[in-house]
Amino acid sequence: MSTLNADTNVDPTHYASDDQRWAAVAARSAAANGYFFYSVHTTGIYCRPSCASRATLRKNVRFHSSPAEAERAGFRPCKRCHSDQPVTTPPNIALITRACRLIEASDLPPSLDDLAQAVGLSKHHFHRIFKKTTGLTPKAYANACRDRKVRDGLGSKRPITDVIFNAGFNSGGRFYATSTATLGMKPKKVRAGGKGEQIRFAIAECSLGSILVAVTDRGVCAILLGDTPEALITNFQDQFPMAELIGGEDKFDAWVAGVLAIVGSTPSAPDLPLDIRGTAFQQRVWQALREIPRGETASYAEIARQIGAPKAYRAVAQACGANQLAIVIPCHRVVRSDGGLPGYRWGVERKRTLLKREKRSSKANPQRV
Repeated sequence: MSTLNADTNVDPTHYASDDQRWAAVAARSAAANGYFFYSVHTTGIYCRPSCASRATLRKNVRFHSSPAEAERAGFRPCKRCHSDQPVTTPPNIALITRACRLIEASDLPPSLDDLAQAVGLSKHHFHRIFKKTTGLTPKAYANACRDRKVRDGLGSKRPITDVIFNAGFNSGGRFYATSTATLGMKPKKVRAGGKGEQIRFAIAECSLGSILVAVTDRGVCAILLGDTPEALITNFQDQFPMAELIGGEDKFDAWVAGVLAIVGSTPSAPDLPLDIRGTAFQQRVWQALREIPRGETASYAEIARQIGAPKAYRAVAQACGANQLAIVIPCHRVVRSDGGLPGYRWGVERKRTLLKREKRSSKANPQRV
């Protein structure tokens, strides 16, 4: 069991802002233990982020980098969470971390039996706590690791076949059967910066500023918002520098109109075919976002609990930031645990406008989500 000295071995890049710290406190995140402490001036006590003490108001909370700092400010350690003691990693966390490292280091995905035996647990118990801790099954985690190795390997000059087998695929056919869903295109096109990929796109103006809609033969792959058309085009071209970008046709123009209807919260806005590209975890988050009813919001912590990964709210925030399909995948509906508006890839003012518009529209048309 590993121990972290909260006074000396803290990574200062974690929980750097008060908003991040408050989100961790609201979620009672054990993952934040050791990175900071919080005090409540109405009680005179300081606690760990995961403390199970009664919830308090944000205005009564101060943050501290160490127990010593909190005590110098006049606060007493909490008797419930023993906030003056070193942070100890729970046994399950240590075991699952070890299992994750084994998966990442293996040339081929380890079997469930091998992983359970390596950490000294029964197969069924190990599977249960692995999913509870990471939000993924061991198999899904292993698949995500393989996919990441492929994406990283395609950035090198090694033969694509070597990249595939080195990532842990035991046959090229097995990889190619899922490569488009994993990468969004064939491996050669990824390596070539999207060379040969046909992407139709158009720029329009809407109530939120400039909007870029891009479509492949599978559906809408990007909806980007910005202040100027030039910035949107530059941003999109940087992602696929060798792709063939072509003007839209009549059907594509209809899809652009459909996106604009969604932007305006039009009750009759159509459902659009989507070409969603992301990791297994990101796609789970994005699906959860699409289930938030129009006119309502959810916190990062609530989304993390919904997808079965209650400690992964930071990863949920990162998935929101990686979303390429503005509004259709409604990351604007995610707020802080205290109801405040966190950062938004396309600007907080656009987020505020969208939420107000959807709230009004949902009251007028409550049947549509």
